[in-house]
Amino acid sequence: MTQATIVRYQTSVEAADENERLVQAVYAELAASDPGNLQYATFRLADGVTFIHVAVVDQGQNPLNLSPAFAEFQSHLADRCVVPPSPSGATVIGQYGFNLGDSSRAED
Repeated sequence: MTQATIVRYQTSVEAADENERLVQAVYAELAASDPGNLQYATFRLADGVTFIHVAVVDQGQNPLNLSPAFAEFQSHLADRCVVPPSPSGATVIGQYGFNLGDSSRAED
C-alpha cells in the first residue's frame, strides 16, 4: 500500500543553510544506497526558511527510517526550527510528471 507523508517546518534564518546541507546529505546517501520503494522530494520555499518534505513509500518500511544521514538530519532539527515540523499523512489522488530529475535546485 502506498503511503505519503508531507512535513512542513520553518528554521531560523541562521540555521537554514545548515538544514539544507543536512538534507542534501540524505539525498547523497539515498543515491549511493538506492533503497527502492521511496519517492522523496524536499523543497525550500522562497522565504528561505520554510522547508517541505514529501515522501511516498510504495510498500513496506520507509527507507528513511534506516538512513544514518536522515537520523543525523533529525537529531537537532528542533534546535534549528522556529516553527516545529508538522507531519501529515496524505493520500496521492493524482500526479503528473513529478520526476524532478537530478534534484538540482531550480533557478529563479
